[in-house]
Amino acid sequence: MKNTILVVDDDREIVNSIAIFLKAEGYETEKAYTGIEALDIVMSKEIHLILLDIMMPELDGIQTLMKIRESKNIPVILISAKSEDSDKILGLNIGADDYVTKPFNPSELVARVKSQLRRYMQLGAMETVKSRIEIGGLTVDTESKTVTVDGAEVSLTPIEYKILELLCRNPNRVFSADDIYSKVWNYERAVGDNTIAVHVRHIREKIEINPKEPQYLKVVWGIGYKIQK
Repeated sequence: MKNTILVVDDDREIVNSIAIFLKAEGYETEKAYTGIEALDIVMSKEIHLILLDIMMPELDGIQTLMKIRESKNIPVILISAKSEDSDKILGLNIGADDYVTKPFNPSELVARVKSQLRRYMQLGAMETVKSRIEIGGLTVDTESKTVTVDGAEVSLTPIEYKILELLCRNPNRVFSADDIYSKVWNYERAVGDNTIAVHVRHIREKIEINPKEPQYLKVVWGIGYKIQK
């Protein structure tokens, strides 16, 4: 079965162009030109990844993403003409898995799509040593891809889950931002990109009682991140 990608942008030429690139790679596509249309498709059809423009009338990409994340954890790559870090941080903070700035290289976009789909569809992408990883009250179930803290399930995006699983599989080992980026996204991190820091902060807000004094997810200043066992 082919993976289906939903392309959302109010510019029909951009939607059609992206669809052509994706179809050439063997993907099925659905098209939407408003956030409301996108939500209707997500709720009625099986979608494996969403390419979502931020700047749209009525319901913009940020609002659309927030609605999607209420019930769906499928990968979402935001697309925007803006390049400011604040836009990237906002999108990542509310659950986006990646971010591409217009104008983008079609080959790069396809590479990012493939990377996200590989991790979403292949649940065993990381070598499974055991199905449950328990560190204090934090439990990661690698079969069901769920996370609980003191028995309460925590909702993570696919990328947040992958980062947390990587760290939990290697307790007390410090991973630099570049290490995490290369292992989770499978390509090198762009200079000045604070993507990892945003995801780590988001994970902390979900798994820590007090994110400012974390029990599990620690920062080793100037080096990287680790799960404290």
